[in-house]
Amino acid sequence: MNTTRFAEAPAYHPANHDGMHCLRLQGHEAGPSEALWMGVSVILPGCHTSLDASPVEKHYVVLEGTVCIRTPSETVTLGRLDSVRLAPGEARQVSNPSNLPAMLLLAMPYPPRAVP
Repeated sequence: MNTTRFAEAPAYHPANHDGMHCLRLQGHEAGPSEALWMGVSVILPGCHTSLDASPVEKHYVVLEGTVCIRTPSETVTLGRLDSVRLAPGEARQVSNPSNLPAMLLLAMPYPPRAVP
């Protein structure tokens, strides 16, 4: 068992995340994990990520506030406990359109390992 206390979760700094404080809950520097990692992002009002894709799917759950997820083909606004899944390679922008901070849970698998 690996326990991460929220107050002790290590911060990480992903590129192209403007006005966001990101914490690792499981995996990477937060502890062992074989298949996926989880994090929480606190998104300040009016702040956002760039419109980027990753090679693995992503799952988001809004824990607090309002979060807007935009892809090249659609935009959805999520509230508390709403969730969304993004396919591998699907570009997305995450933003907080409100005047209050938002908190977003992220779960995603590790990228596929290169075969030697």
